Amino acid sequence: MKKNEGKKMKSRSIFILIIAGLILLNLILACTQKTNRINTAGSTTVLPIVQAAAEIYMQKNPKINISVRGGGTGIGIKSMIKETIDIGNASRKINKLESDLIDKNKLSIIETAIAKDAISIVVHKDNPIVELTLEQLKKIYSGKVNNWESFGGKDKKIIVIARDISSGSFEVFNEIVLDSTMVKNDAMKLSSNNAVATAVSYTPGAIGYIGLGYVKDDLKVLKIDGVLPTRETAMNNEYKLTRFLYMYST
Repeated sequence: MKKNEGKKMKSRSIFILIIAGLILLNLILACTQKTNRINTAGSTTVLPIVQAAAEIYMQKNPKINISVRGGGTGIGIKSMIKETIDIGNASRKINKLESDLIDKNKLSIIETAIAKDAISIVVHKDNPIVELTLEQLKKIYSGKVNNWESFGGKDKKIIVIARDISSGSFEVFNEIVLDSTMVKNDAMKLSSNNAVATAVSYTPGAIGYIGLGYVKDDLKVLKIDGVLPTRETAMNNEYKLTRFLYMYST
């Protein structure tokens, strides 16, 4: 990817950050009515938004301490339900098992959608492939196709990189792309967006998925069904791997 293209990608990354930041600051303000220390954890996709907003808030409110951790959507929501943290960050909505646990604990949960994100499909920068269809992506991740030559690329094994099961991105990707089909057994499952981005950038033949805000110059972003993930295509739902990002609190 050329340097100016990388800058454009970063400028339109998830983050309607001004709007998301204002929403987040209001949510933090509500939590600080109870204590001067706020603990947040969860989705690594949401992590950069929270870190940026928390930094601004603490600069203006030096008596408030905000702890920001990742860990994955599942961990964030579970910790929020257990009330070991104040805010659970999520890249998907609360699922049925979590909802049942909330009901069991008689909790009242506040759901705040803070941004839209495009799950971006990335490959090694030297891969000649520029786009895939959703169906082709499904064949790759289910293990039905194992060589880039099948899609007009080089005769090279496809190294499939996915997120681990605690990730909201893992669940959203599986729902949209795999449609109840299991991800291939030998797929490499990593715990964060950064880990996936790094692994793909160093592995010829690799393919992975990350939040749009994690796209770097050393990765190639693929079009899916002819559409490139951008802020604009996420906002108008033209890009098919678009999802909301959330924060949950009690």
